[in-house]
Amino acid sequence: MAVQSAVRALCGATARLRVPRRPHSAPSAAPRGAAPPLAVGRGTRPVLRGAERGRSPPPPAVDFNDPREAFRSKSSAELLRGLVVLGLCAVGPLVEHNRELLQLCQRVLGQALFERLMKMTFYGQFVAGEDQEAIKPLIRRNQAFGVGAVLDYGVEEDLSNEEAERQELDSCTSAAEKEMGGAEQREKQYRAHRGFADRRGGVVSARTYFYADEAKCDQHMETFLHCIDASGGSSQDGFAAIKLTALGRPQFLLQFSEVLVKWRRFFHQMAAEQGQAGRAAVEMKLEVEKLQEALASLGIVTKAESQHWFTGENLGVSGTVDLLDWNSLIDSRTKLSKLLLIPNMQTGQLEPLLSRFTEEEDLQMKRMLQRMDILAKRATEKGVRLMVDAEQSYFQPAISRLTLEMQRRFNRDQAIVFNTYQCYLKEAYDNVTVDVELSRREGWHFGTKLVRGAYMEQERKRAAQIGYEDPINPTYEKTNEMYHRCLDYILEEIKHNRKASVMVASHNEDTVKFTLRRMMELGIHPSEKKVYFGQLLGMCDQITFPLGQAGFPVYKYVPYGPVKEVLPYLSRRAQENRGFMQRANQERDLLWREVKRRLLAGSLFSPNH
Repeated sequence: MAVQSAVRALCGATARLRVPRRPHSAPSAAPRGAAPPLAVGRGTRPVLRGAERGRSPPPPAVDFNDPREAFRSKSSAELLRGLVVLGLCAVGPLVEHNRELLQLCQRVLGQALFERLMKMTFYGQFVAGEDQEAIKPLIRRNQAFGVGAVLDYGVEEDLSNEEAERQELDSCTSAAEKEMGGAEQREKQYRAHRGFADRRGGVVSARTYFYADEAKCDQHMETFLHCIDASGGSSQDGFAAIKLTALGRPQFLLQFSEVLVKWRRFFHQMAAEQGQAGRAAVEMKLEVEKLQEALASLGIVTKAESQHWFTGENLGVSGTVDLLDWNSLIDSRTKLSKLLLIPNMQTGQLEPLLSRFTEEEDLQMKRMLQRMDILAKRATEKGVRLMVDAEQSYFQPAISRLTLEMQRRFNRDQAIVFNTYQCYLKEAYDNVTVDVELSRREGWHFGTKLVRGAYMEQERKRAAQIGYEDPINPTYEKTNEMYHRCLDYILEEIKHNRKASVMVASHNEDTVKFTLRRMMELGIHPSEKKVYFGQLLGMCDQITFPLGQAGFPVYKYVPYGPVKEVLPYLSRRAQENRGFMQRANQERDLLWREVKRRLLAGSLFSPNH
């Protein structure tokens, strides 16, 4: 069966080791509005506890309001460029029409003059260079100030809306659905919709890939391989960023996401029937006997037939099954034909769990997995960490599961593959805790990047118009609470287990201060390199460079590529900075203070400032 071979290739059998579960201490309350009480800042010094005190000296204090420290690595010309570019990003009409203005400048100036102008302004601010060689000076200079690099080849196709729509609708619909219909049987969230087929709409901080054919996916893989090579050749302990929608047909991600969500929802429905509604996902345990009776009464499978689901490899030997055990059933140990129908608890009808793949679709899925495997192997060979970016919520369950499978294989000795969790999602905490628990049971290193999320406007609009529950937290404050809750859980895991790593990818100063305070309270020293910080190139240097000079592992997200081909990226940076600059003027104020300091000190045009 094509579906069975597809998921077998995806997951494979994995032994489950039962170990005593360690309850986490209660997470610290996330700050609401005001910054949390801090043990960092001007005139203070972190004090570590326990064994850490004797092993490493405490890091110096971190001051995010010292312009000299923030911009020590910058020439005066770069300071002035930053003032001009960030100032322009705060002008609404310019940003609103930036694409049209860029195209006009190209026509008026010609390509050569236009590229020179861009390198002096927006390109120079937000992009490291055109190729692997051109980016090395900037990366090495940043390294001298304690700042690493997450390399990202910033080129993307500048498709028209119509072409993007056509490619998306075609690649998200299966051959069977095209031939016989039936796409309407999928849940609304996991169907392609014309109004949202151009996934770039409302997104200002993430690149978007559209599926053309398998050859194009191979080209994307080669681009990512070059990026991994560039990271390995230009920096130590570097990262390379990839997106899974660049590596295969999104139809597979949609369908597999729907399978995973339905399967998990079914578990929660069974848990509710056993009186466990409202518990955290990782705390729910189903009694095997009752579960088998429920499966039989619903007509899914007889009790005798389900018996082999819960035997072997310690699965269910305790008499209970939790969500991790339940998820493990979707692999080669079970005949998937028995899992193809699950009940819709609202209608009482049995519904298909998986759609039938054609032979060609099965091959496309396998090629996607092969590309992922090639990238992870190259990253391991080059000593580069692989950062798998998060994407839309209707792709994300499959992306996270595929990333988890790579982590199982490649994170045995250290965290090579990092998954990304979007904390604006209501289910973020459940996702983090379940995956941390799985890594603990199986003994591999948990690697993650925490972000607030890049698709909020698009996700909210899509859910409202199509008619499904909004997956996003209702307010920015709730997202902040979720971010801090997830972060605190991982920091506790690092304290107790030392087999987890996290990148705090945030421009929010309060979040960075919260992380520093919790690291000190938990005795996590920066020299352990378990907690990383990340910001975009050209933004928030007042956070990045003080952290780097204080000895904390911190990284710039570094895009590179030819001027003409990174214009879509630059357009998004301008839009993102508009919102950022409207919320806070701190970076521009610090830039002005440093320019004035150098001017008064007579060092504005001196290389030694």
